[in-house]
Amino acid sequence: MIENFLVRKNISLKVKITVKSLISAGIVALAVILPQLVHIVAGQAGGVQWLPMYMPVLLGGCLLGWTWGLGIGIASPIVSFLVTLAFGNPMPALARLPFMVVELAVFASVSGAFSKKIVANAWMAFPAVLLAQIAGRTVFMLLAVIFQSVTPFTPAVIWSQVQTGLLGLLLQSIIVPFTVMGLKLLLDRGKND
Repeated sequence: MIENFLVRKNISLKVKITVKSLISAGIVALAVILPQLVHIVAGQAGGVQWLPMYMPVLLGGCLLGWTWGLGIGIASPIVSFLVTLAFGNPMPALARLPFMVVELAVFASVSGAFSKKIVANAWMAFPAVLLAQIAGRTVFMLLAVIFQSVTPFTPAVIWSQVQTGLLGLLLQSIIVPFTVMGLKLLLDRGKND
């Protein structure tokens, strides 16, 4: 979606990369800060229930496409881990980090695959987010099954976390598409200028 706007404005490649990099950095920063705020307000259980890192990643995929979204999905949990490790309480925990990297990469890639369709029809943000959520959670569950002998995550534990996070995913499946649609309206305002 952002790519379409930049092309329409006839922006040079160097400026496009700069703009996308800045947006990506802002989204990754939001993916680090938002979980901290949720943990302050709702405790550690709030993170599992509301899944605050997922929302910026989904947004990044929808706005920037699958390639930039993939970078956001991979970077967000790693940057969060490194920043919070410096303060002595890493989030996500080291054991969960590889799982979240893969899961969020799937979230962002799948939602990003819809980016061009969202340009044509902003309502496509809804299936983009829903399919990304289903694919990401499914991959996480499959990883838990595959690696259950070497990690503390069993399929039962992950399934319990999936169920706990359903309300957060439902809320995000509404907030992210409407945010994308609002941003698209703003970007399209100058379309005929």
